[in-house]
Amino acid sequence: MRAAVQKTRANNKGIALMVVLVLLVVLCSLAYTLSMRVSSYRNRSGYMVDYQSAQYARDSAVKYALTMLQDINEPNLISRPNEPDFSDLFFMTEEEYRQTLVDWAQSMSDEQARAYQKKIKEYLTAIKDTDSILDFNSFTAADGNNLFDFNDLSSLAEDDENLQRLLRDSGSVSDINDPNNLQIPGPYGPQWPLITEPLNLVIGDATVNIEIHDENAKYPISWLMIEDEDVAREIQAGFETLCEMMSIDTKAIEQVMEQTAGLNEVKSYTGEFKDVTVVRRERVETTRAAGRTHASRRPSYRTVSTKIPASSQMTDFARLFHSPLLNAEPLAKPAVVADDRIESALKYISLWPTNTVNINTAPRNVLRAVFSFGGASASVNVSDAIIERRRIKPFEDPNELRRELFRYADSIEKSRQYIVTKSDFYTIRITVNSGLARTSAIIAVRNNNGKVEKIAVLSD
Repeated sequence: MRAAVQKTRANNKGIALMVVLVLLVVLCSLAYTLSMRVSSYRNRSGYMVDYQSAQYARDSAVKYALTMLQDINEPNLISRPNEPDFSDLFFMTEEEYRQTLVDWAQSMSDEQARAYQKKIKEYLTAIKDTDSILDFNSFTAADGNNLFDFNDLSSLAEDDENLQRLLRDSGSVSDINDPNNLQIPGPYGPQWPLITEPLNLVIGDATVNIEIHDENAKYPISWLMIEDEDVAREIQAGFETLCEMMSIDTKAIEQVMEQTAGLNEVKSYTGEFKDVTVVRRERVETTRAAGRTHASRRPSYRTVSTKIPASSQMTDFARLFHSPLLNAEPLAKPAVVADDRIESALKYISLWPTNTVNINTAPRNVLRAVFSFGGASASVNVSDAIIERRRIKPFEDPNELRRELFRYADSIEKSRQYIVTKSDFYTIRITVNSGLARTSAIIAVRNNNGKVEKIAVLSD
C-alpha cells in the first residue's frame, strides 16, 4: 500500500514537471514570437525612415547635379600624350591592366629621375668655378644618356647639403608613383566615360554619390532602328563589330537587333531629332441658327498647328529603350571581371536617344563601329589615327578630321552625319545610401545651345 502511494506521488510529480516544461516552452515561444514581431516592426519602421531620408537626399542631389551641370556647360578635354589611352581597356585582362599601370608608373618615375638628373647637372655646372668642396671633374656620366652616376656623386656630396637634397629627392621618385594609386585618365581627366570626378556628399544621414557620364562617347542603340536601306548593312556591320570585340555571341546580337526592329512598330525613328510642327484639322462646334433644319447644317473646321520639340520626342524614345520591349541583358554579359572594373558591351552602348558619337571621347571599339559606314578597312585606320591625334589635341570639327586624314576623306564623309567633336548628351547617375536603404536615379539631359534640358528621369 505504501509503495503504491509513493508511486502515485512520483507519477504526480512527473506530470507536474511535464506541465511546467510545456508551459515554459509555450511561454518561450510566445516571448520569442513577440520579440521577433517587435524587432520586425522596428526594422520596418527604421527602414522606412532610412528610405525617406534616402529619397529626400536623392531629390536634393538631382537638383544639385542639374545646377552643377549647368555650370559646367561644356566640359574641357585634356591633353594626355604620355599616358596610356583609355580606348583599349575593354579587352585587357586584369593582369594586362595591372601591368599597364606598372609600366606607366615606371615610365613616370624614369621621366622624373631624368628631370632631377638635369637639375643636378645644372647645379654642378653652376658651382664649377666656385670654391666648392666638390671635385667637379670626378663625377662620371651614364653611357649614351649624359646621366650622372649617383653612386659617385653620393660620395662627393657628404659635405654639400644642396646636392644631398637633390640626390635624396631624385632617389625617392620611384616611390611617388604607386601603380595601385594610378588610374588611366579619360578624355576629360577622370576615368572614361566620366566628365568630372565622382562627387560624394552627405545630406542628413545619407551618403550621396554623383557621376556624370558622356553618352556621346558610346554607341547609340537608336541607330539600330534607322530604316534606311542605303546604310542598313553598315549599321549591322558596325554593331556586330562592337559586340564581337566585347565577346558577345551571334545569337545575342541577333536577338537585340530583332527587338530594336520591333520598336519601330511602336514608334518609327528617322535618325535625327528636331523640332517639328504637326498640322491638323479640328472640327468646330457651331450653334444651329433659329429656323434652320438639321439637314441644312454644314460642319465647320479650323487648322491647328502644334509644335513638338525635339526634347519631347527624345523623352518618348528614352522610355521606349528602357521598356520591357528591349531586353539589354545579353549585352550586359561581362567580358572582363576584376575587383574595380567590369567590362561589358552594355558599358559602351547608350540606351538613350543619342544619334551622334563624339570622336574625341569615344573608345576604339565605338569608333570602329561608327566608321563602318565608310568600310571595314577604313574604320580601323581612321580610328587608329583619331586615337593618336586626340591624345595631344582634340579635333575642332569633322572638317579638321577630313583634312588631316584626306586619304580616307570619302569614308569619313559617309560617316559625317553620325559624328561630332563636342558632346551634348549626358546622364547624371545618383546613388544614395541611408542606413539599410538604398535608392538611385538616372537623369538624361541635353545641352541645347548652352541650356540644359532634362529629357528623362529613371529612379527606383
